[in-house]
Amino acid sequence: MIQIDLSGKTALVTGAARGIGAASATLLAQAGANVVLGDVLADAVEATAADLAARGLRAKGVVHDVALESAWETVIAQTISEFGGFEILVNNAGIEETVLLPDIDSGEMHKLLDVNVGGVLLGHKHAIRAMRPGGSAGRGGSIINLSSVAGLVGTVGLGVYSASKGAVRLISKAAAVECGRMGWGIRVNSVHPGLIETAMGDKLLADFVGLGVFPDLETAKREFTAGHPIGRVGKPEDIASAVLFLASDLSSFITGAELVCDGGMTVT
Repeated sequence: MIQIDLSGKTALVTGAARGIGAASATLLAQAGANVVLGDVLADAVEATAADLAARGLRAKGVVHDVALESAWETVIAQTISEFGGFEILVNNAGIEETVLLPDIDSGEMHKLLDVNVGGVLLGHKHAIRAMRPGGSAGRGGSIINLSSVAGLVGTVGLGVYSASKGAVRLISKAAAVECGRMGWGIRVNSVHPGLIETAMGDKLLADFVGLGVFPDLETAKREFTAGHPIGRVGKPEDIASAVLFLASDLSSFITGAELVCDGGMTVT
C-alpha cells in the first residue's frame, strides 16, 4: 500500500485557522510535514496549531495577513527559522463577496482582490525566492493555490470573486511555466473546490437567499446538493486530500494543472 510520507518537509498554509486551510494543515502534518499555519484570526489559528501540537504533530500558528508584503517576508523567515526548510506553500487564504455587478462597492472590490489575487502573487514572489536554488531554503518545492469552480464557470452574484479565482487559476499556470523553464524545481498547481461545508460555504448560501436567487435556505441547500452529481456537497477533508497529493512526490510530473474537486458540479 502506497503511503504519502512528507517527513523532513515543511509547509506553510495560509488561511489555516479553520475550514479547508485547517484540514489541509492537519493532513500535511499527519503525513509527517512540519506545518506553519497562518491566518489573520490570531486566537483561532493559534488554537488550531495548538490542537495539532497536542496530538504530537509538528505545527506552529502565526498571524499572517497575505495582503501585506512585509508579512510574507516575516512568515517565510519564521518558517525556515523554526523548521529549517520550506518546500510546500498552500495559498488558501481568501475572502468572498456575493454581490450583483450593478451593486459592486469599489472599496470592497479592491479589498477582495488585494487578498485573493495580491496575496497569491506576493506568496509566489517570496516563496519562489526562498525555494529556488540559492534561496534561503533552496530545495525546490510545490505551490498549491486554492482557486474555485467560480474560477472556471460564471455564477450570479460572484462576478468579483470569480474574477479573483480566475486570476488564481492563470497565475498558477504562468508560475508553473516560469518555474519549470527557469529550472527552479518548483511545481505550481491550482485546486478548484465546489461548494464545501465551511463557514464561507454557509455564508454563500445565505447570501444567495438574500439576493433572491433562492426563496429560502433549505431550497438553496437542496438545489446546491442536487447540482453535485456525486450526491453531496464537499467537506474540507475532500479538498485537503487533493492538497496532500499535490504536495507529495506522487504528483512529481504534474505542474500547471487545475485539479477540480467539485463532485461533478461543473460536468453537467
